[in-house]
Amino acid sequence: MEVFIEKDYEEISRKGAEIVAEEMKKKPENFVLGLATGSTPVGLYKELIRMHKEEGLDFSKVTTFNLDEYCGLAPDHEQSYHYFMDENLFNHINIDKKKVHVPDGMAEDPEAFCQEYEKMIVEAGGIDLQVLGIGGDGHIAFNEPGSSLGSRTRVKTLTQETIEDNARFFENIDNVPKYAITMGVGTIMEARICLLLANGAKKAEVLAKAVEGPITAEVTASMMQLHRQAIVIIDEEAGARLKRKDYYKHVEKMADLLKKKK
Repeated sequence: MEVFIEKDYEEISRKGAEIVAEEMKKKPENFVLGLATGSTPVGLYKELIRMHKEEGLDFSKVTTFNLDEYCGLAPDHEQSYHYFMDENLFNHINIDKKKVHVPDGMAEDPEAFCQEYEKMIVEAGGIDLQVLGIGGDGHIAFNEPGSSLGSRTRVKTLTQETIEDNARFFENIDNVPKYAITMGVGTIMEARICLLLANGAKKAEVLAKAVEGPITAEVTASMMQLHRQAIVIIDEEAGARLKRKDYYKHVEKMADLLKKKK
């Protein structure tokens, strides 16, 4: 696991976007990008949009798969993740909407849809890079505490903490969906690269558990410790509880020196 501790949210977003762009350029024909919603990746998406408009970053041959979607929300609902992705990324880049995949929260048979979603990922060649955030209780996607670390795409009941966290996006807490379709931990772990972003003091304790604590279903993000190429980009506040913080900074400094020599 590579851990990068940056100055602030803007630097997190910039570095994350640089990694995404670099990987896209390595595989220009059929890059498969896994995407996340929430406030954390918005800055990364803004930087990717800037790269597209100012530097010609090409999304025309990119295929995307989103982590999750609320059950019961139509794609045009302002709080659906379909809508979020259109507003924050897809409507501003040259992506082929036929290659965009977000779970169908209105699926008549959600279980069958989940199996089909897994199949679509495989048929696309697997996810090359998966963008992730981390919830206040350590979950990735909607894999709440106690989720199987080998889980696949499925319908998941949301915890009360997650419902309360998301209530700010709805008129009242009663309107927050109680279920979601989500990629499983096992599905996420099959991505070639996992890129997790986090910022702010509120994430410090749970991030330390995910990066340096035991691997446990109580903190599903801790499974990233077993991933062959996991990258974590955080700010100083989010990294405040890390015991090996100085070491991570040393590794990044030495890597930068090596790049300059080349």
